[in-house]
Amino acid sequence: MTATQNSLRDCLAPAKLNLFLHITGRRADGYHALQTVFQMLDWGDTLHFTRRQDSEIRRLTVLADVPPETDLTVRAARLLQAHTGCQFGVDIEIDKRLPMGGGLGGGSSDAATTLLALNRLWNLALPRGELQALALKLGADVPFFVFGRNAFGEGVGETLQAVELPSRHFLVVTPQVHVPTVEIFRAEELTRDSKVITITDFLAAESSCKSWPQQFGRNDMQDVVARKYKEVADVLDWFSTESGIIAAARMTGSGASIFAAFPNQNAAASAQARLPSEWRSAVTNSLDRHPLFAFAV
Repeated sequence: MTATQNSLRDCLAPAKLNLFLHITGRRADGYHALQTVFQMLDWGDTLHFTRRQDSEIRRLTVLADVPPETDLTVRAARLLQAHTGCQFGVDIEIDKRLPMGGGLGGGSSDAATTLLALNRLWNLALPRGELQALALKLGADVPFFVFGRNAFGEGVGETLQAVELPSRHFLVVTPQVHVPTVEIFRAEELTRDSKVITITDFLAAESSCKSWPQQFGRNDMQDVVARKYKEVADVLDWFSTESGIIAAARMTGSGASIFAAFPNQNAAASAQARLPSEWRSAVTNSLDRHPLFAFAV
């Protein structure tokens, strides 16, 4: 990241993985109650912010199928501006790398990076907890990225406890399909009664398997998505024959991206080289803290 008084350039909006994702019920407000562990990755979109002396908020980058008025970065900037009465504006540019509909948190992470960056660029000095409360108005995953540390998440994902995770190397594969989150949550066959666990349960499994905790739990949406979308099932099948992975591959979020951990970056890159050419993929390392963590306290 580079910074001047009036701009912040090369701000990473990191992707996330759900190491497991359990649906434990449905709340009175219609949302699903979840338990998960969020893992940040050293890979994602890159955002650039230039402060404006007027109050205009502009996205300078053209993104197909995402008009500026619905873009989470623009919505985040306007929400923060309205909350604080700030008179500054901003120009936003986005280098988009994360696939949409991949379960990697791309739009949510972009929104969180916007909140954190403008908290600094607009000299607001809002505390992290206040930013997380604003973030929840933008989406269930946004508070995690503002929280800025790998976390055990509950509720709709907004109740967070920091967890320390070992450094790991991942291969993330996304087939050419968009999985609508709402469709999966509405599926009649979706399991919604997973047993409630504690963070201690996860940490106990983590301590017994330092290389990878993926033996713990599951993604309750994975079977539903794989049955509905053959493209996702094909990626899972490909990984089942890949001998270099530490544990079975797993879907993140509501899909469509699949990830697996490897013992080192070279092993992950070797597997990536054998992928079918039509699948998007990335070799990436885990990340302990959000790159803009220091922009809130």
